[in-house]
Parts: sequence; C-alpha cells; structure tokens
Amino acid sequence: MNAAPESPASIQPARRVAFDVINAVSRDDAYANLLLPTLIKRQALGTADAGLATELTYGTLRMRGYYDRVIELAANRPVAQIDEDILDVLRLGAHQLLATRVAPHAAVNESVALARSVGSRSAVGFTNGVLRTISRSSADEWRERVLATTKTNDERLAAEFAHPAWIVRAFRQALAAEGRSDELEQLLAADNVAPRVNLIALPGLAQIPDGAEPDTFSPFGFVLDGGDPDTAIRSEAGRLRVQDEGSQIAALALSRAMPVSEGELWLDLCAGPGGKTALLGAEAAIGGARLTANEVVPARAELVRRAVAPVPGDIEVTEIDGTTIGDLHPATYDRILVDAPCTGLGALRRRPEARWRKTARDVGDLTKLQQSLFLSAFEALKPGGVLAYVTCSPHLAESRGVVLDALRRLGDRATLLDTASVVNSFVLEPVELGDQQPDRDGTTVQLWPHRHGTDAMFITLISKA
Repeated sequence: MNAAPESPASIQPARRVAFDVINAVSRDDAYANLLLPTLIKRQALGTADAGLATELTYGTLRMRGYYDRVIELAANRPVAQIDEDILDVLRLGAHQLLATRVAPHAAVNESVALARSVGSRSAVGFTNGVLRTISRSSADEWRERVLATTKTNDERLAAEFAHPAWIVRAFRQALAAEGRSDELEQLLAADNVAPRVNLIALPGLAQIPDGAEPDTFSPFGFVLDGGDPDTAIRSEAGRLRVQDEGSQIAALALSRAMPVSEGELWLDLCAGPGGKTALLGAEAAIGGARLTANEVVPARAELVRRAVAPVPGDIEVTEIDGTTIGDLHPATYDRILVDAPCTGLGALRRRPEARWRKTARDVGDLTKLQQSLFLSAFEALKPGGVLAYVTCSPHLAESRGVVLDALRRLGDRATLLDTASVVNSFVLEPVELGDQQPDRDGTTVQLWPHRHGTDAMFITLISKA
C-alpha cells in the first residue's frame, strides 16, 4: 500500500514541476517542450524557479541513459526492476547530484520527499539509500565505473554521452559520408549542451531588436542579450518568434533558390507546427507569391494557422494526406517545401527525450513515408519548379538515401541543384560543409550542432525538367 501523499508544499515547486514533466514523458510519451511551459505557468513559478525547473527537466531527460547506468550500479539491480515513478525520482536526484551545484543533502532530501508522494514506505527507503550511495562518490568516479562496464567503443560512447548505440552508429555513418568521422565525439557532446533560444524577425515585418546578437548565418535570426523572449514576441504580435537558425536556412533555401515571379504558387506540404511556413509566407508576400500550407493532423494545422496569423496575404491551410497531393494537384506549384516527418535526430539538443523515444526500427517506416511525400510533391510541381526536401535528421537513410532513390526513380525529369551555392548566396558567412556530392552534379547541405551551432538540418533542392 502506498504511503499518504506528501503535501505539495513540502516539495520545492521547481523540482515538483520537473518531476511531473519527466514522469509524463516516461508514462504518457508527453513532449517536454510543450508540457513544461504549461506547468511553469500553472504553478506561477518565478524566474529563478522556472530556470531551475527547466534545467532539471532537460538535464535529466538528456542524460537519462547515463543516469540509468549509475542507478543500476548504485542499486545493484536493473532499472527494469525499479518502479517507474521511483525510477524517475532517482533520475532527477542523480542529475542534481552529478551535474548541478545543488547541495547533496538538498538533492537527497527533496528526492525522498518526492518518493514519499508517489511511492510506498519501502520505496522511500530505497530512494534514500540509492541516492546516498551516489552522493558518496564524485561525478568523475561514477563516470569511470560506468565506462568500465562497457565492452565496445560504440557502447562506451553510448554510455558516456547518453545516446542509444544505434544513434551513435547513425551519426558516425553520416559524418563519415562527409569525411569527418573524427568529429563524432564533438557531435555527441554538442547534443548534450542546452542551445540558446534563437529567434527570427520575419522579413518585411520586423527588425532584429537593438542590442540583440545577430545569427552567424541567417540574415533574419538573432539571440537576445538577456530578457524574456516571450516579452519580445508578445510586443511584436508574432512578427518576432522562436526559430532555430537551421530551420531558417532550410526555408530560405527554397525562397532564394531563384528570383521570385509575381503570382507564383508555393506549397508547404508538411507545415506543422508552422515556423517555416511563417517565414515562407513572409518571403512570398515580399515577392508577390501565394503560399498554401498543408498539415494532415488537425491539431497541428491549427498551430499553423496561429503561426501565420501575423503574415500578410491569404495563406490557405489545408488538411489533406500529403502523399496524395500529386494526384490532387498535378503540375500546380512553382515551389514546394517537403519538411518531412523524421526521427528528429537533428534536434536532440532541444528535444532530449526523442533519443529514448525513437528506435532503429522507426527509420524504415519513416523513409517509406518520406519517399512517398517526395514523389507526390514532385508530381505537384510545375515544370521548371523547385522542390526543397528537408529533414531534421542527418541519418543517411532519411536524407541522402531518400534523395538518391527519388533521383533514380525520376530519371531525367529531376535535377539536383547546387544547394550549397544557393545557401551560401544569402547567408551572412559561408557555411562550412563536408563532402556534399551525392550524385548528378549537385549538392546537398547538412548542418550540424557542433560545427554550425544549429540543429542538424538536411537540405536539398531539386528542379523539375
């Protein structure tokens, strides 16, 4: 029988919020980036507590695999044999003990209070014992013990950098394709560093604020020098918005691929949640083009409608199956963005739980969908039009593999453009790239967190004969 729930007042609010998010991710596949702001607002956390809750949440989720190994050693049992709620308490406690400046007694005592609120009397004692065992050794000592249990280099990297081994292998292969396999540890380490909040001033609608730090590459991106981004966003009614620099580059690659002619029709095929759509809409308005956004999931389609609300022009949002667009609207659009659903391996800095949520088996189903979306979009493209295929994943099967397969199927109808030259025509500084020559005298662009400071966006441009 569980003990009586601990009074909420006895648990520090930031830790309670962090635990609730971590637990919802474990139990319900919740998305931390959506749930955390909601709980912070609901609990009315001040700036300091909100910052602590954010650090505890993302830090714990990011390093979950490593902390599980530490917990197994300290508890002398597999984590699969530990109650799910108590395991999340232990993960949160381990993060405080091994990666923060929280005093060990505070980390243990608060964790015990959390355990008392969700577990039995014996679970409370178990939590206290495991965390006190962890607290008796330094972070470096635990690292040595964890690595001593690994047998292969991939297992060592997976343990040390808290990435599943299949992701380690996928990253190695993607880097090797550029002749940069020696950067693997740099990439894995970059995934474990919380990114700065990057914003965009929508072109033609807003300006980068005075005192902000401009992005390295995007002409419209910036980072605020202190202050609350939400305040700046609200003051500009959505014309300033949060968006990773890599996503900005991906959208601009399509809008800047060739000069815009009045009356062009553009399509964002997989538009949710709408960040790239808003940027494309702003670019379309400047050039006199008209944008349609499509998102098959109704809830995400609603997010797209909200995202484009500040953008002038009549942006229609449709909710059809993207794999049917070629049959429904053949040879209709001058430019199409296929920002395909993917594993999201390129955004693990910002969505750390994704590394534990996806498996290697997911890749096969996703590549089939990506290929179907690509080919359908190509049929919806006018002759002479340009298609941008984009994924937030460097996995070779989801990126180059999809492109090469499509080129083989389409034959002389499709030409791979020099995407690198297009990108470097509008960025503020040249984008350093590896070997980006997959086939057919064209290039692709692969951005990287450790090299460019962006999400690992893959971008390629294809024209229709």
